[in-house]
Amino acid sequence: MKLTALALSGLLALVASAILVAPASSGDGPLSAELREIRSAVARYHSFAQAEADGYTVENEPCISSPGGAMGIHAVNSQLLADDTIDPTRPEILLYAPTTNGGLKLVGVEYWKRDADQNLATSGDRPSLFGRAFDGPMPGHNPVMPAHYDLHAWVAEANPSGVFAPFNPEVAC
Repeated sequence: MKLTALALSGLLALVASAILVAPASSGDGPLSAELREIRSAVARYHSFAQAEADGYTVENEPCISSPGGAMGIHAVNSQLLADDTIDPTRPEILLYAPTTNGGLKLVGVEYWKRDADQNLATSGDRPSLFGRAFDGPMPGHNPVMPAHYDLHAWVAEANPSGVFAPFNPEVAC
């Protein structure tokens, strides 16, 4: 029994390490070690039920697309949006693509931070992650959303336009 448990745990470790080091073929090449860590941290959200259990919701969130691709459906965690901290392992928003059977497929994450002075002409509080400055400041996308900064990271689905591009041509609504 001990040998079987050891063999099973060794096999699981091998599979996990293969998943973590697998490159994402995107416009930026393989994911960096930091982004592979994020991919691992959000892997549990391939199950949308787990995302809901952890406070993410897609209520009133349409699938966002453009001629150059889509962002998908934003699953928002309002508690994480309300705080002013950016924790790379706890993104404020999860990005999902609708599937043909009516489900949701995790494709990426979005980091979000409220613009402190709500002045689109200033950017002194622009955050950055992974050596990349957030986009913005930009107006809110609906009447109750404040001016903010955001950064998309396509850690679950490769993006030919780049890991940090806002839209992914491989995602469709």
